[in-house]
Amino acid sequence: MPPTPDPTNPATPLPHPPSPGAVELTVSVSKRKAKKLAAVEVVNAKREEGKQDLVFNSRPFVLCCLPIRRIPKTTLEYTRQNGKFFLSLAGHPRFGLPFGQDRIIPIWVATLALRQNSRTVRFRTASEMLETFGLQKSGANYRRLIEGFQRIFASTIFFGTESHVRKDLVFDWARFHYFDRMQLWFNRHEDQNPLPSEEFENVIELSESFWQEIQSHPIPVDAEVVKGLSDAPGNLDFYMWLSWRCFKSSGAEYINLCGPGSLEQQMGMTDYKRERRFKQKIREWLAVTKRFWPECPAEISPDGQYLIIQPGKAIHPAQP
Repeated sequence: MPPTPDPTNPATPLPHPPSPGAVELTVSVSKRKAKKLAAVEVVNAKREEGKQDLVFNSRPFVLCCLPIRRIPKTTLEYTRQNGKFFLSLAGHPRFGLPFGQDRIIPIWVATLALRQNSRTVRFRTASEMLETFGLQKSGANYRRLIEGFQRIFASTIFFGTESHVRKDLVFDWARFHYFDRMQLWFNRHEDQNPLPSEEFENVIELSESFWQEIQSHPIPVDAEVVKGLSDAPGNLDFYMWLSWRCFKSSGAEYINLCGPGSLEQQMGMTDYKRERRFKQKIREWLAVTKRFWPECPAEISPDGQYLIIQPGKAIHPAQP
C-alpha cells in the first residue's frame, strides 16, 4: 500500500491535482447526467398522468437518420437505406451537411407548422427553440443554431422507395428542400429582449413538399425525451425510430443489427467500422431508451445479431 502523503515531509510525493481541463470535463459530464436523470423523471411522471407534451418529426428522418457527427465539407453527399426506403442529402459547399443537433431544427419547425396550421411559421425569438429543448441560451448555442439553420436551409433532400413489382424495379422518389424562405433575427447578446414590431418577426416558409410530408405523416415524439436527449443525437434517433416501429408493429420482428438491410445502414453513424462497436452502442442506446420508456418491448437477441421488437406505445392517450 502506498504511504499516506505527508505535506510536512518533502520526501513524500504529493498527488498531482487534476488539470483544469479534466475538472471542466468532469463537471460537464456530471451536468449532462443530471439533466438526463431529471428528464427521465419528468417523462415517466407525465406519461403516467397522461399529460405528455408532443412535438412532431417527419417520416424521412425517422426512417433514415441524419449524420450524427460533422462530415468534412468536402463530402457533400450522404445516403442512408432502410428496407425499401432511402434518404439522400446533398449539402451546400459553403455550409456542408446537417449533423448532430441540427436534427432538432426540422422537429421544431414541423411542430410549429402543424400547430399554426400553416407552412409559413412565425415566432418571436430563435431562443424559443433553445428553451423548448432545454438548451442553455449561451453564445455558443446561438452560433450552433445559426449554423444549423444555414445547413438545413441549403440542403436538398432526396427521399423515396425502390422496390420490385413482379419482374420490374419501381422507383418512387421525391426531391425537396426543407424551407423555401427563411428570415431570422438573432440578437448579438443572448440576454437582450426580442426585437420589436412585426418588421423583426422571424419567418420560415416550409417547402410545399416538406409541408405535405409532415401533414401526411406526422410522427409524434415526447417533447421531454427530445429535451433529455438533445445532446445525444444518435440515442435520440434510435428512440424516435424504435417508438415509431413498435407502434407500427403487429407482432414480433427480428431486425438485423449489421449487414445488408440492417439497422446499421439506416442510422447516421459513419465512424463505427467494426460490428462489435456498433452493437455495443445499440445496447447502450437501448438501455437509455428503457429509462425513458420502461415498457419498451425491445430486446437484443441472445446471439447478439438482432434487435427483437414487439408492439408497444411510447405515447399514451391524453387524460382529461
